[in-house]
Amino acid sequence: MPGRRSGPGSVRRTVHALVVADGRLPARERLDAAWPGWAADVGLVVAADGGARAAEQLGLPIDLVVGDLDSLDPADAERLRAAGTAFERSPRDKDETDTELAVLAALRRGADRLTILGALGGRRLDHELANLWLLGHPALGQVPAVVLDETVRVRLLQAPDPAGRPVRLDLTGPVGGVVSLLPFGDEAVGITTDGLRYPLRDEPLRFGPARGVSNVRTTERASVLLRAGRLLVVEGPATLSP
Repeated sequence: MPGRRSGPGSVRRTVHALVVADGRLPARERLDAAWPGWAADVGLVVAADGGARAAEQLGLPIDLVVGDLDSLDPADAERLRAAGTAFERSPRDKDETDTELAVLAALRRGADRLTILGALGGRRLDHELANLWLLGHPALGQVPAVVLDETVRVRLLQAPDPAGRPVRLDLTGPVGGVVSLLPFGDEAVGITTDGLRYPLRDEPLRFGPARGVSNVRTTERASVLLRAGRLLVVEGPATLSP
């Protein structure tokens, strides 16, 4: 994985952390084809319990496994320990999900960018929703985070910024890619888009109506600006039809 070492005996500052949960995970080549460069500059890999199996299937070197270990085979856990992987075991009765614990562990280790894999398509809808809600976790602060699989990229735009200014998110990608904008809360205010088929011009999106679903990128360089509130930005590769 690029960016893990800067020279013999030295470890460079973590820039990009991968958190691997125990949901659906595509083959590595499908992720690479859908989102080129998604794994660039990774400095830390944290697996949430059974997500350790998925991380290994993707060829990711695991630095840390967290959780109550009810989804990871004991033999696999012992093999990882023998290979030098660190573990942080939690009680089964806890307030956090294993994926949340993995996010918090990555932040404690200096992550200033997060990609969360395996957060979607598991056996439980409540866990899938809770994983998406982690994008709004207070501990993230200004750390950018994305939930990713081969069919979707999900990010959370929050405004205003600490200086009170609107916030812009780059939506650069292939023409024809689907972009949906969903208010994360009662209302997202002052939304302006550029490079999308159905433009918004300083307009609100309110909780309930599906107005922001299935927009389409018309140019490779697209963006969305938000004046106030929180907006879930859901993107699909150009291979998916709107």
